Amino acid sequence: MNPTRRTFLRTAGVGLATAPLFVPRRAWGANDRLAYGAIGTGGRGRWLNSAFQKLGAQCVALCDVYEPNLEAAKKDSPPDAKSFVDYRELLAHPGIDFVVIATPDHHHCPNLLDSLAAGKDVYLEKPLSLNLDQSRQMVSAVKKSKQIVQIGMHRRSMPFVIRAVKLVDEGVLGKITMAKAMWNWHFDLPLDNSPLPGRVDWDRFQGSAPRRPLEPMRVRWWRAFYDYSGGNMTDQGTHLMDVIQWMTRSGPPMSAVCQGKVLEAPGAEVPNVFNAVFDYGDFIASWTLNYRTVYDFDWSIQLIGERATMVLDRMGARIFSDPGSGAAPWSQKNPMELVYQERDRDSGEAHPQNFLDCIKTRKTPNCTVEIAAAAVTGPHLANIALREDRKVKLGKDGKAT
Repeated sequence: MNPTRRTFLRTAGVGLATAPLFVPRRAWGANDRLAYGAIGTGGRGRWLNSAFQKLGAQCVALCDVYEPNLEAAKKDSPPDAKSFVDYRELLAHPGIDFVVIATPDHHHCPNLLDSLAAGKDVYLEKPLSLNLDQSRQMVSAVKKSKQIVQIGMHRRSMPFVIRAVKLVDEGVLGKITMAKAMWNWHFDLPLDNSPLPGRVDWDRFQGSAPRRPLEPMRVRWWRAFYDYSGGNMTDQGTHLMDVIQWMTRSGPPMSAVCQGKVLEAPGAEVPNVFNAVFDYGDFIASWTLNYRTVYDFDWSIQLIGERATMVLDRMGARIFSDPGSGAAPWSQKNPMELVYQERDRDSGEAHPQNFLDCIKTRKTPNCTVEIAAAAVTGPHLANIALREDRKVKLGKDGKAT
């Protein structure tokens, strides 16, 4: 039976009243205050630095290879917080309980491995890795450690998404045949190659990446270059493909194909307009990004089932009933009915809070490295498919074929 608004609202609330998803940090005792070091203090790193302080943690150290980023982070940190250019020196600084890593993607693997070796718990920004090999290496290292590691895919800690997952688990959508992830911004990429204001340690910025002469635009917008990131494909895709895989209780896709273009972004390597399609066996999923339009603004996910369709976006979650199949569908007049709606009122701080709680309890955090590795697998496959102009399959050993 297809859901109607009346029957759906009567049954959907069963079991949805949940306990708080995290314990406020202010409820802890004064002696429980955790100290951390921030590795990478660009825009996202500074937001995380402020968020963790707001939640009661103490910033004792900051690290960045670009001086202006470091100086900006110092303004939002205690005056006695130490500053470093080499993150390994930060890891050796006494009194650090955990580290917050918000560096370019190509630094994620060495940053994580060295932090685990130093005995630190880790909050690591997404995407997990630069490639599939690094994903396997990072998962293995965390399994061998005793550390708490949370990957910064914050939808894993958003109550409205968690409740939406529960509804899908209860079968409200019926058999899911297709999923669509989309992200639309009208984005002028800042590929400015004029001299940088302030010093940068170019050798440390490059890390394990191929050696090149300094190009300031690579520092300003490293996500535009494959040396340092998976581009928009993995940056945004890891968020949305994770939600699709979570809701469908599926692992990574079996294969990927992709087409993409670099439009109005001279100098960039990664596409800012693309469409990737993934085969999950029982359903297919598409991941589309267009940074040249505000149409259907921002992110969205559609899960299309035979009984109903769920839409998730920055506004919240909505479910529309399906009138059902018919012999002459072109003549059907039954519109889809809105049967469920919840606005997104969630705080972005819930995910860092979950990490802090797990440091105290030593329980598994909401987004483990295994979850993050699975989420970025499809986008990694799609990048290979795009760059090599072919269909790419995921082998049983977790490698692309």
